[in-house]
Amino acid sequence: MARLLVLALTLCGVFTLAAFTDTFVESLSFASYFSDHMVLQKSPESAVLWGYGREGRLVTVSLSGPVHQKTSPATVTGGVWQVTLEPVEAGGPYSVTASVQGSVLALTLTDVLFGDVWLCGGQSNMAFKTDQIFNASEELALAQTYPHVRPFMASLKMSDTELIDLIQVQLPWTVPTAGSVAEFSAVCWLFGRYMHDILKYPVGLVESCWGGTPVEAWSSARALEKCGLQQSTDGTSSRRNAWERNSVLWNSMIHPLLKMTIKGAIWYQGESNSMYHQDEYKCSFPAMVDDWRTAFHEGSGGQTASDFPFGFVQLSTFQKGSTGDAFPNIRWHQTADMGYVPNPLMPRTFMAVAMDLPDETSPFGTIHPRYKRDVAHRLTLGARAVAYNEKNVHFQGPFPKEILSSGRHVNITYDQTVSVTRSINAFEVCCSGIQAPCGPQSLWVPAPVKQLSPTTVQLCSIFCPIADKVVAVRYAWRDWPCDFKACSIYSAGGLLPAPPFLSECCPGNQNHTL
Repeated sequence: MARLLVLALTLCGVFTLAAFTDTFVESLSFASYFSDHMVLQKSPESAVLWGYGREGRLVTVSLSGPVHQKTSPATVTGGVWQVTLEPVEAGGPYSVTASVQGSVLALTLTDVLFGDVWLCGGQSNMAFKTDQIFNASEELALAQTYPHVRPFMASLKMSDTELIDLIQVQLPWTVPTAGSVAEFSAVCWLFGRYMHDILKYPVGLVESCWGGTPVEAWSSARALEKCGLQQSTDGTSSRRNAWERNSVLWNSMIHPLLKMTIKGAIWYQGESNSMYHQDEYKCSFPAMVDDWRTAFHEGSGGQTASDFPFGFVQLSTFQKGSTGDAFPNIRWHQTADMGYVPNPLMPRTFMAVAMDLPDETSPFGTIHPRYKRDVAHRLTLGARAVAYNEKNVHFQGPFPKEILSSGRHVNITYDQTVSVTRSINAFEVCCSGIQAPCGPQSLWVPAPVKQLSPTTVQLCSIFCPIADKVVAVRYAWRDWPCDFKACSIYSAGGLLPAPPFLSECCPGNQNHTL
């Protein structure tokens, strides 16, 4: 039928036979994550566009809308073409057209916006759907009022080799509706919606996450090698073993996105590593962040910043009453064992503390609290301060800047005014008859707290043996340290919880620099 159509139109003089022959054998397509309704990264960065074509052909991309552009021709090499647009200010809509030089073949994408593109990664708490949160119906009713917050979702696929494109797209770029947002990541959507309220321009959200997965699955081989985690050769097909093969999701769900210019990333993961390579997480998580930054910068030809802002959620809770230290350890390792971010080992990062957001009656299990609005709000504060350099945005909870031990008391001076709820066991001290490092098996006893001044709390070490001295102190070192928004230390007004910490305790110990 196609041949008859070619012949008929040629005889009618509509096109020459040579032109139709070229069209019939020509090929041209965009990569999987370019489509109608997409958001491309706005200026000062430049958006990168790429796709597939016939070897040796020249492909030109033109932009029409509020401003017009036309790129220089790009040669299809190895079956792939790629162009970089000139920077475009936030706004739209635009049409983006790719055409083959010397051919009538062209592809046009419509309703394209320019704004900030954020990647949302991690495991099940990032994949937690918007229709699963508290008051989901109210949130879903708002979706259609945010037409410039556009979601996109990669499909759950694994690969043992690095891929240049996604195997499959779960949700193409779309104008949000209650239906599409219902199945989308709640933390990702809420973060994007809250940021749009601040920025007043388009926000693109790329969800690429998978429940139950460890950080090793999302990390490249070179990142894991830095932490002594050699490439796994386990070839079993069971789902958990497949996830525990290093890099299988980096290969299929992150590496294909590297050419995309992004503003930043947010991340919610760590639960799986509480049971798998827990001690190594203090290296593997920061190494993954560093490696993603390098890879996205290089993959986009330098358009994505080499230190793009990276936000993450510190683990919430799992088992009430648990005396295990798996979750406390991961929370600590999430900060490279420094307790706060940004820090020298993790620059341009921001963290949402979530240990005070437990959900004991969650129908999805206590490991999946439904308080995602609070999580997203805290991430938004960090993004405003770190990613957008907004001044006077309070985004960090109190953290000790000085811990002094004096007799039977320990004085902790915080870096800001604190709101204190007196507690018997929120703080613990390690008691020892010798000056030696404390560990999980050491004697840790409760240290009742009282407030001395707006920035200082005092602990009483009355539960230490008489002959022992206080060697170390820790705060909120439990899987489930408090009930909902009821931890012991918050910022002034009770807005932001203090993160957990672990510190040696000696006169003049300076463990945090403002």
